[in-house]
Amino acid sequence: MSVRKIYETTFIINAALEDFDVESIITKVTNYIESLGADILQINKWGRRRLAYPINKKYNGYYVHILYEASPSIIPIFERFLILDDTILRHLTLALPKRLRNYRLRSLAEGKSPIFAMEEPPKAEPVTLKETVEAPLESETVDNSTVEIAESSNDKVETE
Repeated sequence: MSVRKIYETTFIINAALEDFDVESIITKVTNYIESLGADILQINKWGRRRLAYPINKKYNGYYVHILYEASPSIIPIFERFLILDDTILRHLTLALPKRLRNYRLRSLAEGKSPIFAMEEPPKAEPVTLKETVEAPLESETVDNSTVEIAESSNDKVETE
């Protein structure tokens, strides 16, 4: 019997498809993984997101993240399946090391959101005028003496 490892695959489905079609593609992918002998541990549907750059003239994609346990010999077969499916724009498969898996489990147990949840980041609070500091451009006063800023790296700084 071969050694089984835990893998995670994230793939992007064409977001122009209807919700029913997206669900059928996810089902087709999970059924294919299981038919190869893998055990699916978790499926995360991240939903429709804007792509960082256009892929095949598409600007949006439906992101899906699957965590599964499988033998290393099925990974090339599974990736070939993802490449040949024209509704899947991109995919990435990674072997999940034990340290990262344990870190994610600890984060979930502590109530922190996992890294792969892709939640919206908290919005930054606006900076008020009182918090801004203006930097002088020409000279700066330090301990009642004026320091002139050198214009090139060969000029020396003069103090009065």
